[in-house]
Amino acid sequence: MQQINIHIREAKLSDLKILKDFEQGVVEYERAFSPTLIKGEISYYDIEGLIKNEESDLIVAVIDDVVVGSGYLLVKDSKPYKKPSKYAYLGFMYVLPEYRGKGINGKIIEVLMTKAKNRNLTEIQLDVYAENKSAISAYTRRGFKPDTLKMRLNTEG
Repeated sequence: MQQINIHIREAKLSDLKILKDFEQGVVEYERAFSPTLIKGEISYYDIEGLIKNEESDLIVAVIDDVVVGSGYLLVKDSKPYKKPSKYAYLGFMYVLPEYRGKGINGKIIEVLMTKAKNRNLTEIQLDVYAENKSAISAYTRRGFKPDTLKMRLNTEG
């Protein structure tokens, strides 16, 4: 297997266009797992806000000067009855289809986990669709364990 040089860096405002394209890639990928997503363009993330926010780290993976992946860490407050009081929430995990299977998502997760540790955050959480077996497998390999499972019922018939 050929060694590729993956560079991880903080996202910049100049990355906004590619990151908005990535966001639509996430949406399209997740449509297979969620029949409740509306048609058309959807905005999940405040990408510019994530870049500017001191409580977040939005990073990109770069290969040969091409941005090929993304992910973020956002510091969130826990529910008052949970510990620790703050945790790192991971999201916007995306790799361009032609670059998948090369360890890029794993590298993004590792960097975000290090950033959480550097912020003294001992709890890391993320959301994943229950049917997204490949993502669940990737996160499990990094030590994540299932927590609660949100369930839904459509009564429209």
